[in-house]
Amino acid sequence: MRISDDRYHRERLRMELALRFLSHEARTHTIRDWTGLSDDRIRKLYRSYMSHARRYLPRHRGKSPHQVAYFTRSLRLQQESAVLASVLTLLGVVPAQGAEAAAPLPGLKRGELLCEAFEAYRTLIPTAQISFEHAVFLATALARGDQLRVGACAGCGSLIVTERFPARLTRCQPCMQTPRTPAAAGGAKTETAHPH
Repeated sequence: MRISDDRYHRERLRMELALRFLSHEARTHTIRDWTGLSDDRIRKLYRSYMSHARRYLPRHRGKSPHQVAYFTRSLRLQQESAVLASVLTLLGVVPAQGAEAAAPLPGLKRGELLCEAFEAYRTLIPTAQISFEHAVFLATALARGDQLRVGACAGCGSLIVTERFPARLTRCQPCMQTPRTPAAAGGAKTETAHPH
């Protein structure tokens, strides 16, 4: 009896997480990776539950985002990536360095945290450009650490998302907009006052 209760509970958690991923317009293979449900179960779930949703929820096909350059493409995306990375780290979606970091990222508990992080991010930035699929990719890339990492702005030390081995010093948006004095360009430190 206890084993069947545990199975039912786990199955219910999978279905609830799949519905949450669907509400964020996740692709089928992303939902499969994080919930363990089959493609057929996900399609049936979409037809039976999401077809009656209050708003139209498109089904995206094809490959998920996979280019790390997306997160550094513009100043706005750099800023949004930093906010999202902060929330992903604070909520424990991106594991701390150590033994836990070696564990695979997709799973039910982390999937719930990922949804919470994305929802918090969208609350902080209602007009955000980063989609849920990009958020999944960012979390995975930061956890792997082979292409992207959380770093510090070369100008003020605030949190930013950078490539693993950037070609030049990376600065946050406010520091890039602050004119550099000749002394600062020569290496002397100058005080800059800007909010982050």
